[in-house]
Amino acid sequence: MPLNIKSLSHQINDGENSRQLLIDLNLKINQGETIALMGDSGSGKTTLLNLVAGLEPIQQGEINIAGQPLSCMSQKKLSQLRKNHLGIIFQQFNLLSGLNVKDNIEFSAKLAGRYDEKHCLALATRLGISDLYFKLPSTLSGGEMQRVAIARALAAKPKLLLADEPTGNLDQKNSGCVVELLAGLAKEHNTALLMVTHSRGVAENMEQIYQLEDGKLRCIKSLATESLNKSEY
Repeated sequence: MPLNIKSLSHQINDGENSRQLLIDLNLKINQGETIALMGDSGSGKTTLLNLVAGLEPIQQGEINIAGQPLSCMSQKKLSQLRKNHLGIIFQQFNLLSGLNVKDNIEFSAKLAGRYDEKHCLALATRLGISDLYFKLPSTLSGGEMQRVAIARALAAKPKLLLADEPTGNLDQKNSGCVVELLAGLAKEHNTALLMVTHSRGVAENMEQIYQLEDGKLRCIKSLATESLNKSEY
């Protein structure tokens, strides 16, 4: 199982007061499963992604990635785990400005020692950016940069893909196209996907949708439940 969150709680300082941001959260994501996480600004969505990525320390509870507990890991081991098992798509793309599209896509795969030239090219072709291979990020549109970021995240064949508002800088038309491709590629490569989004339309491309509210997770869509309900008629 790529991700298993057990009894996760997290507190932050809000001015002079402390606030319980996450309260006893539990979430499991199986291989190839796609999940959207929604919630108001400040509800803790990005904090939850950062905790899963090992970018913030766990205060209470446990997060297991590929069967490995994050709370027991040193920074060196966390870095190794991210390299070996995680793909991350940032809202601001975070492409390397001095590298062309081809080198950006291949970067994480080479870093992880899992570089596959055919796989990288297939991703670029599927995402419609193979003709941009030798262009620099500064010459690309927002939609093109986001597609490069998606290809880079999938190039190393991660077990778990984290996406923080991956369409936040795109218009509605581009948002729909990009997230549909993202969900399809995750399924094709049997990669678990946890995506934060403010858009219900974007979230509908995922198999499950969770709402984060008052520190708690609530499932508001599940294909398994929908299929079960339909079978009863």
